[in-house]
Amino acid sequence: MEDTHPTVYQTAHAALTRVEQVMQAVRERIATRALAAGARVPSIRMMSEQMGVSKSTVVEAYERLVAEGALAARRGSGFFVAGHAAALVRATGSAPGPNMDREIDPLWLTRQSLETDARALRPGCGWLPASWLPQDAVRRALRAIARDPRAQLTDYATPLGSPALRQHLAWRLGQHSIDAAPEQIVLTDGGSQALDIVCRFLLEPGDTVVVDDPCYFNFQALLRVHRVQVVSVPYTPTGPDLAAFERVLAAHRPRLYVTNSAIHNPTGATLAPTVAHRLLKLAEEHNLLIVEDDIFADFETDPAPRLAAFDGLARVVAIGSFSKTMTAAARCGYIATRADWVEPLVDLKLAVSFGNGELAADLVQRLLVDGTYRRYLDGLRAQLADAMGDTLRRLASAGLTAWTRPQAGMSLWAQLPDGLDAAQVAREALADGVVLAPGNVFSVSRNAGSFLRFNASQCNRPKVYETLQRAMERAATPA
Repeated sequence: MEDTHPTVYQTAHAALTRVEQVMQAVRERIATRALAAGARVPSIRMMSEQMGVSKSTVVEAYERLVAEGALAARRGSGFFVAGHAAALVRATGSAPGPNMDREIDPLWLTRQSLETDARALRPGCGWLPASWLPQDAVRRALRAIARDPRAQLTDYATPLGSPALRQHLAWRLGQHSIDAAPEQIVLTDGGSQALDIVCRFLLEPGDTVVVDDPCYFNFQALLRVHRVQVVSVPYTPTGPDLAAFERVLAAHRPRLYVTNSAIHNPTGATLAPTVAHRLLKLAEEHNLLIVEDDIFADFETDPAPRLAAFDGLARVVAIGSFSKTMTAAARCGYIATRADWVEPLVDLKLAVSFGNGELAADLVQRLLVDGTYRRYLDGLRAQLADAMGDTLRRLASAGLTAWTRPQAGMSLWAQLPDGLDAAQVAREALADGVVLAPGNVFSVSRNAGSFLRFNASQCNRPKVYETLQRAMERAATPA
């Protein structure tokens, strides 16, 4: 039968697809014990009639429930309840609320940004809105891959990763004066995996690593997984404070420095050439290695200096990905490094992941070479510039002070007025469905308690500023 006239159940769950409605109906019967463990669920024909959907819809719903462990299929007998699975999504489709009691730490922000209700606003998250990303282009590329008989859809990738994509990445790095042959580039499943693999190669537990203060919060989280000591150097609008950097090198003798240089996260600052040269001189004097995370490179309008370019990949490892600008759903990153480090890095990659996603690499390659990505970036940069200007004006009206005016990108570092505690403001805003990013999430020294990071691309809704104002007022009121 065709899915034609909606039932009462379907009307009440109109936000769900027909398949999801059938799945939800079965889940509810299991949760209320109307269907006990081991009980046979209604036949496909019976469920089709009850729900007013086609038999194929019921078959797909049942198969999905089998895949998630709620049902078990018995050949020749039908489908049976496998057990009482906990309902992860209520009938309304809303997810459980965020954990308000957890201490605000580097992973707190990630959890809140990913776990809050889909209707929540996320001016503190670190990615573009889905509507800003090239979704139609991604769909076209995926269809082209599916039609291409040469596309590799089922096998493992080669150890280094797609030769075609590495060739193109070598050319792209060359546009920033980074001389890396395709054989010096190792593909990974995203930028985080790239950093993880490099840390596994270069670090031992107990080593000391320098980061900026503030810095990208996940640098801290990942480094702690590797059981190293993390020390920080204050960051300025032109790069790390060089006097403080030299003192840290002398006092702690760190093995590694991890940073962004093109567009700094969270401040939006840009590294100055003079600072870059002096930084590399200090690194040479103190035998310091550097990981330069270039994940925001494609947001730039005027290219900033690259440590990897000045250094020639001698003691600098460049990493990057396309998660922020193309799609986070197809994880594709890279490591560009000196030639003699490639083999051990590849061995580590194979040991922890057995390779990277060939499908993701093919998708990225197609979007890079057919001109789609370039045209998309032209519009995106203009859109971000407008959003940044608007966000700066609105935050100033709310009483916040921008630490610097970013030249490009989406991150803006702003200070709250009157010594307000950013963590408390973030908690107050979260209760109203708005995810903010408190400064101490990014600060090893915990000296950024009055700062918030804003993502200009996620700040275009009046509710962001209305909620921010209320949160500031509540945070300023003594308990």
